[in-house]
Amino acid sequence: MHSPHDPYVRVRDAREHNLKGVDVDIPRDVVAVFTGVSGSGKSSLAFGTVYAEAQRRYFESVAPYARRLIHQVGAPKVGEITGLPPAVSLQQRRTAPSSRSSVGTVTNLSNSLRMLFSRVGDYPPGAPRLDSDAFSPNTAAGACPECHGLGRVHRTTEELLVPDPSLSIRDGAIAAWPGAWQGKNLRDVLDALGYDVDRPWRELPAEQREWILFTDEQPVLTVHPVRDAGRIQRPYQGTYTSARRYVMKTFSDTKSATLRAKAERFLTSAPCPVCGGGRLRPEALAVTVGGRTIAELAALPLTELAEALPTDGETARVLTSRIAPVVELGLGYLSLDRATPTLSAGELQRLRLATQLRSGLFGVVYVLDEPSAGLHPADTEALLTVLGRLKAAGNSVFVVEHHLGVMRGADWIVDVGPRAGEHGGRVLYSGPVDGLAGVGRSATARHLFDRSPAPARAPRTPRGSVTVGPVTRHNLREVTARFPLGALTAVTGVSGSGKSTLIGGITEDLPGVGRLVSVDQRPIGRTPRSNLATYTGLFDVVRKVFAATDQARERGYGVGRFSFNVSGGRCETCQGEGFVSVELLFLPSTYAPCPDCGGARYNPGTLEVTYRGRNIAEVLDLTVEGAADFFADTPAVARSLAALLDVGLGYLRLGQPATELSGGEAQRIKLASELQRGRRGHTLYLLDEPTTGLHPADVEVLMRQLHGLVDAGHTVVVVEHDMTVVAGADHVIDLGPGGGDSGGRIVAAGAPADVARAAGSATAPYLAEALHGGGRR
Repeated sequence: MHSPHDPYVRVRDAREHNLKGVDVDIPRDVVAVFTGVSGSGKSSLAFGTVYAEAQRRYFESVAPYARRLIHQVGAPKVGEITGLPPAVSLQQRRTAPSSRSSVGTVTNLSNSLRMLFSRVGDYPPGAPRLDSDAFSPNTAAGACPECHGLGRVHRTTEELLVPDPSLSIRDGAIAAWPGAWQGKNLRDVLDALGYDVDRPWRELPAEQREWILFTDEQPVLTVHPVRDAGRIQRPYQGTYTSARRYVMKTFSDTKSATLRAKAERFLTSAPCPVCGGGRLRPEALAVTVGGRTIAELAALPLTELAEALPTDGETARVLTSRIAPVVELGLGYLSLDRATPTLSAGELQRLRLATQLRSGLFGVVYVLDEPSAGLHPADTEALLTVLGRLKAAGNSVFVVEHHLGVMRGADWIVDVGPRAGEHGGRVLYSGPVDGLAGVGRSATARHLFDRSPAPARAPRTPRGSVTVGPVTRHNLREVTARFPLGALTAVTGVSGSGKSTLIGGITEDLPGVGRLVSVDQRPIGRTPRSNLATYTGLFDVVRKVFAATDQARERGYGVGRFSFNVSGGRCETCQGEGFVSVELLFLPSTYAPCPDCGGARYNPGTLEVTYRGRNIAEVLDLTVEGAADFFADTPAVARSLAALLDVGLGYLRLGQPATELSGGEAQRIKLASELQRGRRGHTLYLLDEPTTGLHPADVEVLMRQLHGLVDAGHTVVVVEHDMTVVAGADHVIDLGPGGGDSGGRIVAAGAPADVARAAGSATAPYLAEALHGGGRR
């Protein structure tokens, strides 16, 4: 038994995911980096074991009644952990998109700004003092009554709702209405109301067109539907809803992104005429600080906001001190009113990190998930300073990280490997950073201590170019860029310099583009039913293989029998989910493997059919690497699996739910899906930070694929912070020099060696270091 003052967190027999009975000791009060190739098990150790156990212990201390209100993580598979303090997790999770969530609400800076206006604002003569809630667009006391605090109003017009007035209502003149039965119901109700649904729209009287599209009335009447001969004619009570009312209700209430996007096509958005986009009531917008309203200050980049605040007074000083860590982390270009859904996962995590700096917590373990994601090398030193300050305040900082600069700045390193999936799950080394140099099996050591120059590669000769611009959007002002065709172009610059905005200007309409494929980091599915096999189309082929077996034919099982998404072959107890929700008295519901199928997702009849000794559930449990051997002589399957292996995803299981995949893994799955298609003609590939979440060893694998695409005659454009990738590009476009209003222009463009010499470029010194020796940043 260790004493309570043991300076180490001691993990014994950790078996979470692919961990193979791991024993490791990590000192407290240090910055410790967990590293290893993608899929090696480092996140399973840091988050799935250490953080999960800290959370479990915390929940055990909470009253049972309160416990059911908290989303719980399950108990990790581990023998024991001693010396473990309370833990705070900062992961790269996307929060649910909300138009009301902003930089100000995430960091709580909006609260401080509202307090400042309430206490020291300049009020019009005779105006009463306002409570801080009156300065919030998210409260009834503050929100503009016209736009409900959103700052914009959505309207629609007859031209948007009826794009083709030559059609009749029956033929679909009202394009905004839903299809299928719901649309037919509305047409039948109109017919029953006495309107001519077979006359061309433009021939209907103006007052009828106005009522049909814009009325707020909802008359209910008996409808006698006209159906096909032989079908039962049953009258029913139908309610009429105008086209505008239907579109507005769908836009504001639907949880479906597809339906919301469809509704948005029939709406125009404009600043609210009452508040002018300020989102607040007139009495709140009449109060100023330093001659500016709260809406004007919230729209400033944080660097400018800090300068615009008064220098005297306790409230102003507190607000300025809270802005400082956000700016320090390279996010000074963001404004308080910037909506959360427009931020990258890396930006969101760094905002939360800046907030933690002001929390005053000590004696806890911070577990961070790649805080360097989306960070330019110039900002990495600031990140290390911030991590050092968390440590100096009396905390332990455990960081899952691939960035070599962060590894070099750590006190301790835990290297997991040696490879991914089944070939990983072991701790190769745990100790001070320098000691990793002697571990021969470590892929991390090979890159961390290699300071050799980037390998020389003759730049390709482009066969023309695509011109983008002039682009005027966000912080770009009439920027024009040329992207060479048949080459690999890297777009660089500090966070917020305008990189993603610039490549957003590349469309299929531009001369020379041809086919355009954009490979981003959005999830490949939002439910556990979507997985690697279903997304790549691999599952369709596998189901056909099973349906073609003698057993399946004898029983009359078709392809649908082997899907877990439809009734027939799936286990009906869990409806093909593999797990069931268990309701507990006074405790939150928990998930357990299905008692009938044991997590296999299929019913016994389906599982009796085997192909080469494995049933469908066992095949879905294979890794990509294992499946490649199993299906080596099935060309359609082998091609898909080879593409996944080529982008370094051999460790993933075929049935791995989409919800368990990282953004980087999702992006590489999309790339693999693209690679497996027979490519005819020129394609331009756009990738936004494809190396995010990748170990340097995985970056090498990915870059071989991208260079292969260019060698095959295609064009690749990447937004990238990894200087080894940039050094290997044919052409570099560097934006900056800073972020936000300080960026938005092309600082340098040309071959990597030319950009490395550019004056005034934040990228140049780091690119020069990669080209001439100094390793990856």
